[in-house]
Amino acid sequence: MTTKSILIIDDEYRIREIIKMTLEMMAGWKVLTASSGSEGVAVARSQQPDAILLDMMMPDLDGTATLVQLQASSVTRQIPVLLLTAKSQSIEAHQLQDGVRAVIDKPFDPLTLTTLIAEALGWNF
Repeated sequence: MTTKSILIIDDEYRIREIIKMTLEMMAGWKVLTASSGSEGVAVARSQQPDAILLDMMMPDLDGTATLVQLQASSVTRQIPVLLLTAKSQSIEAHQLQDGVRAVIDKPFDPLTLTTLIAEALGWNF
């Protein structure tokens, strides 16, 4: 069985590290990180992760703009995206159709995060 890889795009260092440790320890997934939308798009293009966990509220290139760039590229369009947000009510319906598999609310419970991601993506761990 191949180890799944997931890219975390979030401008908050502590959030990235909590998610990284949780997913590595609980599921054994390979975790890539990016601290901005533009860095995340570059990592997604070069590393081709199995999924992307994308923060919606970031400076410069926010989650919506990052998602647009990911969907515009034939290299990254097929990568499933899960949105990570403190404002899930503001997620527009069209975003859920543009390759977005789930919306995960901040704050999240690190103990259930792996299960939420696996269920949204149909992964076993």
